[in-house]
Amino acid sequence: MAKNFGEIAFSDAVKTLQEEHGSRKGYERMEKFNIVDGLSENEMGFIANRDSFYLASIGEKKYPYIQHRGGPKGFVKVLDKDTIGFIDFSGNKQYISVGNFATNNNVALIMMDYPARARLKIFAKAEVIELKDNSELLAKLDLGDYQFRPERMMVFHIEAFDWNCPQHITPRFTVEEIQAAFEPKFQHILKLEEEIENLKNKLKEAGLS
Repeated sequence: MAKNFGEIAFSDAVKTLQEEHGSRKGYERMEKFNIVDGLSENEMGFIANRDSFYLASIGEKKYPYIQHRGGPKGFVKVLDKDTIGFIDFSGNKQYISVGNFATNNNVALIMMDYPARARLKIFAKAEVIELKDNSELLAKLDLGDYQFRPERMMVFHIEAFDWNCPQHITPRFTVEEIQAAFEPKFQHILKLEEEIENLKNKLKEAGLS
């Protein structure tokens, strides 16, 4: 992968609008000079910490389909600097994304870190691999005791990626993130309650309560 995000995203119609609104020169420089050969440690770490992402595919009727994919944190595995993948678990059995891949495997992924207001956009080629066809890959993608039935593996061969600015991203937090943030306060409250109880006992022993 040594492609530029703008090379894929900026069609002639897009470039015309950029010209009309005064942003074309900046994005033209991006197309010429912002060539990235594979994921860096920054992107790899970001992907490894996600518990969900949005996946866009295109159906035979030319409509895009956006799907939310989720799992435990780290369910998407970085296989190398150009490839990521995950195990596709049984869901509602509509198979829209998988069906779309059969006729057009061009996809887009958006991965969000809501607390940090960060967004990674990825263009990729999707590949569907049956569980029985690649035991080595299955071992790499395996989530251990995750309690859902695996159906297949999905691998994304990355063509290009880009980071978005944080504008208009509302910070959102998971239950686990909120619990972790408040844990020091909970522990402090428990300590204060214990100290209060000890003081009550001492006052009682001294006949002052």
